[in-house]
Amino acid sequence: MCSWCWGFRPTAQELFARLPAQLTRVNMLAGLAPDSDEPMSSLQRNAIIGHWRRIERLLGTRFNYDFWKKCQPRRSTYPACRAVIAAANQGREEEMILAIQHAYYLEARNPSDIKTLRQLARQIGLDKKIFDEHLQSAVTEAELQKQIAFARSLHITSMPALVYEDEHKRRLLTVDYLSYKTTLQEVQSLVGDSGGQ
Repeated sequence: MCSWCWGFRPTAQELFARLPAQLTRVNMLAGLAPDSDEPMSSLQRNAIIGHWRRIERLLGTRFNYDFWKKCQPRRSTYPACRAVIAAANQGREEEMILAIQHAYYLEARNPSDIKTLRQLARQIGLDKKIFDEHLQSAVTEAELQKQIAFARSLHITSMPALVYEDEHKRRLLTVDYLSYKTTLQEVQSLVGDSGGQ
């Protein structure tokens, strides 16, 4: 539910398709905003709308501003994070990430709402009963907290973030919103330095 992650998605997909074959890509959830039933303040709404407009101008990313009229926005992204983990348990993590982004940014649906997340799970073909069990389980919550703690341990201050890790080093990579080539060159250099490990 990070609008910059949505803006970065096309470039990220190009990058991921070109990563060296010996690398394994792992998604990590940084949490962003804990559970809340409080409506978003007008100040916060305006700030996020401002981000959308800036991303639109810089990257050409599409947003559906009807979200702000049709939904009751809350600063609460943990439910969507749990939905990604629940979908990953059925091997459908990537599909859920994309479904959440489409619902939020293009379809003016609120992925802070459990009802929306359940609809998205059905939409991508998940087993409803298993998804519901995992969505609100203690195991899913523990996994979310583990991923958040890991992201914090990396001192990530903004999203999206890309991290390269091997047995010798862990390094934040450049996020170039306009070209996958910047990051790919960094990765290729790091893979070369590690002797192809």
